[in-house]
Amino acid sequence: MFSWQPLGKLFEPQALNLLGNQAEYAQSPQLIDLGDRLRVYFCSRIRDKPGHYISHPQWVDFTPNLKSIISISSSPLLPPASLGAFDEHGIFPFNPILHEGQVYAYTCGWSRRVSVPVETATGLAISRDGGNTFERYGSGPVLSPSLNEPYLVGDSFVLHTHGQFHMWYMFGTAWHRSASSNTPERTYKIGHAVSDDGINWKKDEARQIIPDVIGPLESQALPSVIELNGRFHMVFCYRQSFDFRHNHARSYRIGYAFSDDLESWTRDDKSLNLHSQGDWDSEMMCYPNICRGGQSVYLLYNGNHFGRNGFGAFKLMSP
Repeated sequence: MFSWQPLGKLFEPQALNLLGNQAEYAQSPQLIDLGDRLRVYFCSRIRDKPGHYISHPQWVDFTPNLKSIISISSSPLLPPASLGAFDEHGIFPFNPILHEGQVYAYTCGWSRRVSVPVETATGLAISRDGGNTFERYGSGPVLSPSLNEPYLVGDSFVLHTHGQFHMWYMFGTAWHRSASSNTPERTYKIGHAVSDDGINWKKDEARQIIPDVIGPLESQALPSVIELNGRFHMVFCYRQSFDFRHNHARSYRIGYAFSDDLESWTRDDKSLNLHSQGDWDSEMMCYPNICRGGQSVYLLYNGNHFGRNGFGAFKLMSP
């Protein structure tokens, strides 16, 4: 059973001048340790001329104890995508990893479609200035829908361990229509891929690695993995595929699984032992990131309304 110290809400976009007060949300907080500061990348949203949301990655720097904000990025970290590209309509989430003096960021690119709302794939962006700005590694994705994963691929989290890159990601299993809604909804599960260079990936095609607990229409998203005491620990979020936006009983919650070999995973949500910290996360807890900062382990996450009101954290006291 894990034991956590609640740190409360750390960041609220409405209280800050993000992108000239145009930006909303601070979704999917993901942390890297820069030594003298802890940098948290997140995705904000602005509206384009037709009024649609487009997600942009940004960062906020905290003191090493996560108690005070040092600085915030003043502009999007990447230029707009090219017309028709896989990430034309935004990036969410944005997963950073320190690698050989650079910061690799695995991006989930979004593009709108007609019969269903979106298509997604995983791209790569690289920073050579310490994670302040990034350049796309080409215009296409490094991981995308394929023969046996035909619908969606994204939410990628990468860990370099034992000389190899491991990626956990979500893949869509189907789009569904509901009698109560004209908009199709998607179901997705967590998969796994490996790479020698972080660029060319081999997927365990269509293998769901985390079992469902609420039935076959459980959607699983935003996995992140950390190694503690020789065991690998994964946190992720899960929800029902339908009626999850306004029905709190069907909205996102945070799940947990562990593995000793990165192949077989045992799900044990209750051992994570997380509880709401206040009104801001009382209806939903989603988009978790378990990470190291200095000598501490943190779990960052979003609360109600998919991160509209910012993100908070817990600090690990004991596993």
